[in-house]
Parts: sequence; structure tokens; C-alpha cells
Amino acid sequence: MKDKLKAYRFPIILLISIIIGSIIGLYYGEDATIIRPLGDLFINLLFMIVMPLVFFTISSAIASMDSMKRLGKIMGSMLTVFVVTGVIAAVFMLIATVIFQPGSGVDIPLVQPDEVTEETSFAEQLVQTFTVSDFIDLFSRNNMLALILFSVLVGVATGLTGERGKAFTSFLTSGAEVFMKIIQLIMYYAPIGLGAYFASLVGEFGADLIGDYAKAVIVYYPVSVLYFAIGFTLYAFIAGGKTGVSRFWKNILAPAATSLGTGSSVASLPANLQAAKRIGVPKDIRETIMPLGATIHMDGSCLSAMLKIAFVFGVFNLDFTGIDTFLTAIGICLLSGIVMSGIPGGGFMGEMMIITLYSLPMEALPIISAIGVVVDPPATMVNVTGDTVSSMLVTRHLEGKDWIEKTDVA
Repeated sequence: MKDKLKAYRFPIILLISIIIGSIIGLYYGEDATIIRPLGDLFINLLFMIVMPLVFFTISSAIASMDSMKRLGKIMGSMLTVFVVTGVIAAVFMLIATVIFQPGSGVDIPLVQPDEVTEETSFAEQLVQTFTVSDFIDLFSRNNMLALILFSVLVGVATGLTGERGKAFTSFLTSGAEVFMKIIQLIMYYAPIGLGAYFASLVGEFGADLIGDYAKAVIVYYPVSVLYFAIGFTLYAFIAGGKTGVSRFWKNILAPAATSLGTGSSVASLPANLQAAKRIGVPKDIRETIMPLGATIHMDGSCLSAMLKIAFVFGVFNLDFTGIDTFLTAIGICLLSGIVMSGIPGGGFMGEMMIITLYSLPMEALPIISAIGVVVDPPATMVNVTGDTVSSMLVTRHLEGKDWIEKTDVA
């Protein structure tokens, strides 16, 4: 119990600060808005460093991936499985949010820009989303995807440069470490900033907002458990038939319990490797997929990203309907669950993407960040166990449909 409390110590502190702030808001009403600047200070500090943080973390992570050249078929199959399962997870939560509509009980006015831009074609919008006409524009948070693309190109080019690029790789890695340290310093202020912000928010908009958070939690926990039980059982059946399902459930409870206890995909890696070995996943596949999956495969994060998007749409009284809106949401979930999860602070940057791609005000950041705090335990469990079943699917693709019958396990 002591270890569990230690693992979740900071999320618990943040949750307590949010609860205290909400109580202050309920008690003092609109008078609580006087401490709003303390919350705005926290938000501005995060926005101030997000662009260099994104650049250094993504580019350094990719530049350091020398093993990518040796992975071959395993890597290709693994990435395919990661993307497909991520899309399924996002769609699974999308259906739930359309049905239950979290965040629909309160209406926070959305400040519209003074100038309305002219409509552009889809092709032009695509170009403007992923590129900018001037290098300096990369440093605007309104061009997040363009910066991500640029960071990926820098990382790939650095890795391909080989020995001559190692000095630049060291620079990128050092920069990532520095900006992550800045994030850690800022997060020391997070309990005060989030507490003040929620005091102001609840004071202004009342108890309905608290009810919306409860509704969001009520939606996420059952959906994540259902995805874990139904989705992973289906994946295990596709991978190895009835035997695959039997072996999966016989061995998955240890890594699932470890992930709930530690709150960390990386800390759950030893238990997950042992489970995959007992299931019968070949050594080269499990020892490739498990470490990478612990950092770049997060079905639970895909589920929570979709919930955050639907929640913030409801809170700001935006229309969460239409194929374009849904496809964009699924794309953001994939980036949050695969690309962003592979770097430190990826959850925060995923939330930044939600805000920038949907042109939401910066006040939306703490609103959706609070969701991440309360759904972290089941999200981590889904993240970890998703790696196990993914290794089974990759084995099925590479070794054939009879792979599980050929493996001799204790």
C-alpha cells in the first residue's frame, strides 16, 4: 500500500489541490475569481516552453533510435498493430462519448477571434496544417503539427548522418533534458496553479462542472475495463484462437496488477516480459515489442485522449459531430497514444495538440489536464496489457496461424 501511494503521490496531490480549489469555488462563488491570476500564471508558464519542448524531445528521441535499422519485419508489423489497435481504442471511446456526452452539463463561453479568416480548400488547409511559409512561424503554438513534422525530419536526418551527427544528437538530447527539467520545476507550482484555477472556474460556473468531471470518470472507467476485457480477448483470439485467449488471461493478471500498483508502463516491463514468455511469444519479438511498447504504444492514452476531446467540446458547448471532427479526433488520439507517448511529457503535449488543432482558448488546458489525473490508473493498465496482446498479434503475422501450437510453455 505504501508503494502504491508513493507511485501515485503527485497525481494524488494534484487531485487534492483540484478538490480543495473546487470547494473554495463553491463556498466563495464568484469572489473566488480573485485568485484566477495564480492559475493563469501556471498556464502561461506551460505555454511559454511548449514549442522548444516539443522540438527537442521528438527530434532527440528519433535521432537516438539506431536500432530502428535492425528491426525489419518485426518493426513494420509492430507499428501496424500499434496503429490499428490505437484506432480501435479511439473509436471505442468515441462511441461511448457520443452516447453519454461527458461535459455537456455546463456551458463555458468560447471567446471567438475578432477576425474571421476566409474559407480555404481542403488541400490548402492540409498544407497550412503541416507546413509554414517561414521558419519563425514554427515557434507559434498555432502551428503544432508543422513543428512536429519538422522535429521528425530533424531527428531522421540526424540519425541518418551517422557518426558525424552524434554531436548534434547529444545537443538535442541535452536540450530535451533541460526543458524536461524546466517542466519539473514548473510542476512544483502545479498544485497551487490548478487549485487556484479550479477555485475560479467552479466559483464562476457552479457545481455543474464538478458533476461533469464525475460523469467523465464514470464513462472512462467502465469503458476502459470493457475494452480490456472484450477488446483484448478478441485480439488474443485473432492471434492464437482459443488457446491464445486461455494463455493470455492465464498470464495477464500479474502485469495488469503491477501497472495498477506502480502507475508506470516502464516499471511493469519485467512482469510483462515474463507474461509474454509464458504465453509463448518468441524471444526476439517480445524483447523488441515490450520495451518499445512501454514508450510508444498506449491504447489507454488513446481512450483518455478521446474522452478529453469530447469533454472539452461539451464544456465549451461545441458541436462534437461530423466525420471531419471525428477523424481529427482519432488522429489526435493516435498521436497522443503512439507518437507523443514515446517522449517525456507526451500526455501534456497531446493536450496541447487538442487545444491548438481545435483553436480552443488556453483556459482549456487545465480543464482537460484534470481528466488525465483521475483516469491514470486504468489507462496505465490498458497501456501495459495492450503491449502483451500486441506481441501475440505480431507473432501471428510473422510466424503463421499455428505459432501458438508450436510453442512449448510451462
